[in-house]
Amino acid sequence: MSETLQTTDVAASDADLLAQTAIAVRAAGSALRERFGEVVRYRTREELMRALAANDDAALDILRPRLTRLRPDAGWVEDELDGGPLPSGEWWVVDPAEGNVNHLHALPEWAVTATLVRENQPVLTAVHLPLTGETYTALTGAGAYLDGRPLGVSQTADLGLSVVATSQARPDEDEKVVRRVGSSITSMLFDALVVRTAVPATLHLLDVAAGRIDAFWQFAGARADLLPGALLVTEAGGQISDAEGRPWTPQSESFLAAAPGVHAEAVATLSR
Repeated sequence: MSETLQTTDVAASDADLLAQTAIAVRAAGSALRERFGEVVRYRTREELMRALAANDDAALDILRPRLTRLRPDAGWVEDELDGGPLPSGEWWVVDPAEGNVNHLHALPEWAVTATLVRENQPVLTAVHLPLTGETYTALTGAGAYLDGRPLGVSQTADLGLSVVATSQARPDEDEKVVRRVGSSITSMLFDALVVRTAVPATLHLLDVAAGRIDAFWQFAGARADLLPGALLVTEAGGQISDAEGRPWTPQSESFLAAAPGVHAEAVATLSR
């Protein structure tokens, strides 16, 4: 996958498919919204995993049959920690509760995402934020939108004037990756205006696509938390790469999405 995601002809069927995908993520989001409110208490890792799975299942019970009807032959990926390339063909890459831990803690930063990947290229994506009712969509070659309004990345051309963001390493991450995350935050604290650190990654990428923040980076990462935002940012006019400025693929060990005016500076900062 290149710095600017491959562009394919936009078929009417894909546009129709995106509209139906957006309806599906909204329906799943409604189910999660009904479960949201009180902090879910847990005392052990096992109890935490059961609570996370209950949210996932509530959304998947809606998403899986609807998306399967739309593309019966497409494969299905719902493990948010999976990474690397997919086999040939079409695949649904779904995060039924992106920011699931936030949901359990009655924090508002969570979403439902569904992305169709064709021959390892994201073709369309829909991201729904149930608490605000917002739905972000992108279709390869046709732009990125928030509830039908076009999105565009920031025009900032100075990292020193930029708001940037990152997401922490996953639980049980390798020590080298954790230390790299920490050192990158320190570097950005010197070079950027404001550094935001939170999960989930997708919500930061929505902000890059909408021009609210100027860059987002992450080390390691998985398909489900990067593919939706990668397509949205690219279709909104942003640049994606790995942290060293090389073309990003799902096998890459790092990820950077930025407004074109600050991309090179962000690469320089992260490469120190």
